Amino acid sequence: MAVSIDDLMEMSKDQLNDLFGSSPPGDIPNGDADGTTIIAPGTLFTPVIATLINIFGWQGKTFDAASGTLVNRITFFGLQAIIAEVYLRKSWFDGNESLVLDYSKTSLIAEWVRDEIRLIAPQLYPGITYWKDEKTIFFALQFGDSSE
Repeated sequence: MAVSIDDLMEMSKDQLNDLFGSSPPGDIPNGDADGTTIIAPGTLFTPVIATLINIFGWQGKTFDAASGTLVNRITFFGLQAIIAEVYLRKSWFDGNESLVLDYSKTSLIAEWVRDEIRLIAPQLYPGITYWKDEKTIFFALQFGDSSE
């Protein structure tokens, strides 16, 4: 079954957990990914919140697979800020491998943030954001033709 961003935004927290838990890490992606926050999963508020955050806050991430890094695109101007290291490690979610987006050594602003992503469809990665060791929100990354 093909999964889309719209499908993810309709899923409950438990469904998102199950999907993430049953998915492989995939390879470190390369290129630009549009980002979608998934707050209040499975409610009518999810798409509204995602749209507002996308307009005024976080737009997505740009990955450089060769260097194992990424940079976030923020604000409606698409400013590039907040760098992370990207590598394969055991997930805090379930102990299985995930792609970890680690800000601890690259950002004073986000040093307590860790994201984990896994591949669920070609060019589509759901993610979990942790603040320190607390799971906070879900998000999704959708790559276009620039992904490898």
